[in-house]
Amino acid sequence: MKILFQGDSITDAGRSRENDTALGVGYPRLVEATLGFEEPTKYEFINRGVSGNRVVDLYARIKRDIINLNPDVISILIGVNDVWHEFSDQPNGVDTEKYYKIYDMLIEEIKEALPDVKIMILEPFCLKASATEGRWEEFSSEVKAKSVKAKMIADKYNLPFIKLQEGFDELAKVREASYWLIDGVHPTAKGHEFIKNEWIKAFKAL
Repeated sequence: MKILFQGDSITDAGRSRENDTALGVGYPRLVEATLGFEEPTKYEFINRGVSGNRVVDLYARIKRDIINLNPDVISILIGVNDVWHEFSDQPNGVDTEKYYKIYDMLIEEIKEALPDVKIMILEPFCLKASATEGRWEEFSSEVKAKSVKAKMIADKYNLPFIKLQEGFDELAKVREASYWLIDGVHPTAKGHEFIKNEWIKAFKAL
């Protein structure tokens, strides 16, 4: 069973560009460790997350980095950069309606090309820390809007939706936000462990 991880830097997590099996230091590697230990001969894992990607960038890679790989399972986490890039010196974010439109096109075309593939949608998330606190209300509101649209996509195509924001909110009551998300966006090892745990639950329910 070939499992493909797709997304931005949270998924990328330092993965190799030369070796698909070198999954980086994030939740894909933790998933590989858990499932690969449980059933050593069953799975193949590929990470094609790209740091900085928005949904439009992921869509641009659909042929090379999704369809051509012919996976059995695709895991997608995308959305925070669609917000974050709008707050740069040269704003280049993706508004919520366009995010939904492109995400919808992405899933529709994947399913047309790979009708038997299973797709898992992960919820975009953030916490209040160094990268987000300066414009927290606007940042968190926009991430929430992307989350709502990601859930709508999952519902439209009857796909599992892995909720993450509520869990991170609860974890931030136990320890400060940066303990889980270094800057409010990028997970620490503990944050990646939380994502992995939620991912495994959803995967085993497929």
